[in-house]
Amino acid sequence: MDLFNYSRRISSQVHIGGTPLGGDNPIRIQSMTNTVTMDTEACVAQARRIIDAGGEYVRLTTQGVREAENLKNINIGLRSQGYDTPLVADVHFNPKVADVAALYAEKVRINPGNYVDPGRTFRKLEYTDEEYAQEIEKIRARFVPFLNICRENHTAIRIGVNHGSLSDRIMSRYGDTPEGMVESCMEFLRICVEQAFTDVVISIKASNTVVMVKTVRLLVHRMEAEGMAFPLHLGVTEAGDGEDGRIKSALGIGALLADGLGDTIRVSLSEAPEAEIPVARKLVDYILSREGHPYIPGKEAEGFDYLSPVRRVTRAVADIGGDNLPVVISERLEGSWEVHPQFRPDYIYCGQDLPAERDKDIRYIVDADAWNPSDENVYPAFNYLQMMELHHTACPLKFLFLPYMAMNEEVIAALRLHPEVVIIAQSNHPNRLGEFRAMAHELMNEGLQNPLVFFQFYQESVAEDLQIKAAADMGALIFDGLCDGIFLYNQGPLSHLLVDTTAFGILQAGRIRTSKTEYISCPGCGRTLYDLEATIARIKAATSHLKGLKIGIMGCIVNGPGEMADADYGYVGAGRGKISLYKKKECIEKNIPEEQAVEKLIELIRANGDYTEK
Repeated sequence: MDLFNYSRRISSQVHIGGTPLGGDNPIRIQSMTNTVTMDTEACVAQARRIIDAGGEYVRLTTQGVREAENLKNINIGLRSQGYDTPLVADVHFNPKVADVAALYAEKVRINPGNYVDPGRTFRKLEYTDEEYAQEIEKIRARFVPFLNICRENHTAIRIGVNHGSLSDRIMSRYGDTPEGMVESCMEFLRICVEQAFTDVVISIKASNTVVMVKTVRLLVHRMEAEGMAFPLHLGVTEAGDGEDGRIKSALGIGALLADGLGDTIRVSLSEAPEAEIPVARKLVDYILSREGHPYIPGKEAEGFDYLSPVRRVTRAVADIGGDNLPVVISERLEGSWEVHPQFRPDYIYCGQDLPAERDKDIRYIVDADAWNPSDENVYPAFNYLQMMELHHTACPLKFLFLPYMAMNEEVIAALRLHPEVVIIAQSNHPNRLGEFRAMAHELMNEGLQNPLVFFQFYQESVAEDLQIKAAADMGALIFDGLCDGIFLYNQGPLSHLLVDTTAFGILQAGRIRTSKTEYISCPGCGRTLYDLEATIARIKAATSHLKGLKIGIMGCIVNGPGEMADADYGYVGAGRGKISLYKKKECIEKNIPEEQAVEKLIELIRANGDYTEK
């Protein structure tokens, strides 16, 4: 794979109704209903809204055989109104349901974590090699008849692995790891290959973006080693709603799309399903705008491991680089100097003019020709044409605005002499990710340890557009371990505060700097038996001021307990109007009436010493 120049991975084509996937087909957009699958009229109406918004596949939950059979009525209802969009059945825990769903849906999703294996209990089990092989035979015995039904009915399948629902069997041998997620998938794929069943799509998801990206990269590598080229369905599970959901999804999905991986995407927001479609469309269109870009002559650094990257080694300059958290640089070239108390930038670039009153917790960056050595907590910024001035400026911290194509021998020599220089990487290339990667790899190839901050320039007037583009541009840089800081600059009507919160949100979504409560919330489906959006709003209102906590808000038990393992506290639907509360993996209280559950959650957080008053 070329780290620096964009091209789509070549995948096999899968037939899904009249909308094929993979191969030379467009990257498809999809969503999932959250209506009760036995309510035909409601499902048809919501499916129409998804399709009218641009959705190319519609998924529905099928908890049991009755729901799977009702797909026939939903399918007829849509077709009778002139819609031919393929329907996808979502099956968990019961392979018999998958057999029935294959008769009425164009694609069936099964979860390797619970297709034959029992529901996850978090118990430590031990398997001998012989016992493990016997378990694989159980899968084959149940899976092959399903494949035959799909073959007879021209039904595609999706093998959908979720981090939150790995089986105890996989956990016992591989642990809660990307390797375990990949093997969970490969066990089923090998059977598909044995049976010459090719209409297969794969997804391998997590709410943790680092795990999600690493796992998909590893899966592609493993498939290539075994001669497979199945298409990929990308998504970040339980991404949340609002700004958080958009940033988290664009960061994880965008990082993979930018490397040419992915044939269909679903942005999982805890909002109305049709609200997911425009977000997904913007993300795909933004990445595809890089096609045919001018060539970037980057050279991969020796020792860089794309499958298991570590943070680039840099020298700490003040609080930038080294083992320091990535910094946020903001600009105040015009407009208000206001900063958000929770999302205060570490540095503010102010060009030629310092503010009349300075925030003691913020350092300032000014243009080199306006810098005064007597100004405390003020540092100079040079452009690459001012390289000679670096040698004559005595300052423990300097900033250098530098494009990749300006990295000539003179610049490299100057950086070697000035380890106190923090590079602010610039690019106006259509594939700025490629140029930024090329710069980082050249620094590694030259043995230079100057910290690297990425300057991302936009001209957006809609908050969502900025969030999607900036997260997509930063994703691979963060997951590759190249980011010592982020400098977002938007030339448009959006407020400085929104740009600042976007920068902090990107770092948090990438798991490299925490500044607020993180919410792991599912998008809801027909299994969700409470008002998910209203509940999220209530929990956020009570906890958004807390820093560093992860709170899971899950509709049901499919992924709930599994994703709770990554959350500090969990709020999980247990039945109609009933909620169970978790601390880590442990269920603390079951079947709480919904109207009391949010207050009980706050009591649980407070009882464990993790709650502070606003």
